[in-house]
Amino acid sequence: MKSLMSLWSCMANELAIRCCTSATRDIKYVAGRAEHEGLWFLAVTLADFGKAIQKWLDQGFVVPSDAPSFKKASGRRTGLPAFLSGFLGRVFDPSSGVLLDEPDIETIYALRQLTLVFSKIAFSEVPRKGGPRQDGDPSSKTKVVSPEREKLAMSEYIQCENDVKRSDSLLDESFLEDFRNMSEMLFGSLFAKVDRDIYWGRLMPKHGPGATADRLRGNAKYDLQTWTRRMEPVLPATSFLSPSPRFDAEIAGRLNTVEPGAEMPVRVITVPKTIKTPRIIAIEPTAMQYAQQAIQRALRDALGEDDFLSRVIGTDDQEPNRFLACEGSRSGNLATLDLSEASDRVSNQHVLAMMSGYPHLSAAVQATRSRKADVPGYGVIRLAKFASMGSALTFDLEAMVFLTMIFLAIQSESSTSLCREELIERFSDKVRVFGDDLIVPRDYVLTVIDVLSTFGYKVNIGKSYWTGRFRESCGREYYDGQDVSIVKVREMFPTSRQNAAGVIALVKFRNQCYWSGLWQSAKWLDVRIRRLLKEFPNVAPTAPVLGRESALGYEFRTLDPKNHGPIVKGYRVVAKAPPSPLEGPGALLKCLLGDSQWQRFGLPKPEPLASLVVDAKSVDDEHLERTGRPERVSIKLGWQPPY
Repeated sequence: MKSLMSLWSCMANELAIRCCTSATRDIKYVAGRAEHEGLWFLAVTLADFGKAIQKWLDQGFVVPSDAPSFKKASGRRTGLPAFLSGFLGRVFDPSSGVLLDEPDIETIYALRQLTLVFSKIAFSEVPRKGGPRQDGDPSSKTKVVSPEREKLAMSEYIQCENDVKRSDSLLDESFLEDFRNMSEMLFGSLFAKVDRDIYWGRLMPKHGPGATADRLRGNAKYDLQTWTRRMEPVLPATSFLSPSPRFDAEIAGRLNTVEPGAEMPVRVITVPKTIKTPRIIAIEPTAMQYAQQAIQRALRDALGEDDFLSRVIGTDDQEPNRFLACEGSRSGNLATLDLSEASDRVSNQHVLAMMSGYPHLSAAVQATRSRKADVPGYGVIRLAKFASMGSALTFDLEAMVFLTMIFLAIQSESSTSLCREELIERFSDKVRVFGDDLIVPRDYVLTVIDVLSTFGYKVNIGKSYWTGRFRESCGREYYDGQDVSIVKVREMFPTSRQNAAGVIALVKFRNQCYWSGLWQSAKWLDVRIRRLLKEFPNVAPTAPVLGRESALGYEFRTLDPKNHGPIVKGYRVVAKAPPSPLEGPGALLKCLLGDSQWQRFGLPKPEPLASLVVDAKSVDDEHLERTGRPERVSIKLGWQPPY
């Protein structure tokens, strides 16, 4: 707690100098409230104030009631809170609270940095020193993600499921038909290609690294012995589980084919998100996840081949969204929208309508969709949503659903039918979807929100921007074309070197501060890190050791006697995969799935043969002995290159 307060004080003084103001009273104020209210003030109350400031930037004036925890300056006729008033006065008019014609960009960054720096911090327990009990906490010592908050999160999950069912029942069939037609225009050729791939058995499955509902881990997933009756007609088990026809009989003999009523439900759990709210995910059974990955790969391959769709839908590159958000903040012509509970509100009826003309694709998607969920406190429930976060198909299909609704709204606002050529010409550089981060033309934003609401989706107005010059998308924020993104503390500061994950996170945060121009804060962190690490050298950003990144480059002490390259003494991260031996058909299957499609399907080798040469360093020669996410991470002192 003291270390976080010291960091905030250092950061406040540094930013005050950059903004030509003083933070002395602000530091004293924060210290007093943090002493009284504990970490809740730094991580929640202060963050809420930062979100209110972002809202004021968008709407163009201060509304003091948006920040009830912070009082106005006493004895002054002003609309600004007393806290951070020296900074706020360089952005908003002190007497009226109206946004200045030319607000100081540096101060906007400073306000965001000082209020939101701890908004994403995660820890397991918060000591509270007196002060008012908040959020129903029964004592002065409470868990951050307490049972009460987890229970509330599950209750909201159930409420969201009920909302989806209600929206399905109230949605007019004509709206669904319009949605189906727009989807056909956008994705018809893509769906047709994937439909053919499924029909001809050209899917390439893979296992993900994460947890599964049946608790199979590592290489054990490749000895999968469970399949579902629903998947068998469209995605035969032998095609997915057998590495060669020679093993088909052996695989079929040990296979347990599960009937629909006996299928394992997804396991709904909470994972840390912020001190205030946990994130809910649903862990899929291994067989479902394995087949979902195959369909996802086919969808993404087809998406990459479509020049228009690859420009308006993002699956792995966030930079186009960020570029458009920056442009939107400069011109004001583009809006950024954020959806609440986006994954959990995608109805399966919308997915069925979208793929209604493609029987093999629709059948495969439905066969790999888990129909039931095991929700703590509520038992096993039937799902109306397509899938929660955790399914390999959720991210891609929700993006397709949202894009369809965006263009449905644009068509409605234009009062004319759109053709694909017109969409390409007018909107390929004005519309972009990355998951639930949407970018749309400002002229259509209200209609887009209305259409989304009609289909049961909730736009998070607090994180959606279109009226002012502030925009936010894919983790980056911009004001008037300037990047005002900040760095955030993600974990509590470690107290010993044995907390390797904490040390790694602290070094990463230090380097983020340095490259963000917070040099005094980085210097303060250097002192703290050196108490934990006896060796903390200057290194390049690509170095394999934990060190201080600097624009001045790396330093080194001596040369490697083997290759005469520079080396430094420092701590490197050691994270060894857990033991997971694999042999037999499962081992062969893993090797084939990790190779090229020509080998998996017995196709001729591509020419030239030189294209098949693999860098030996990229091959894990222990992948049949060890695999999966490391159970623990440690750091080890040694000599390594500083670059």
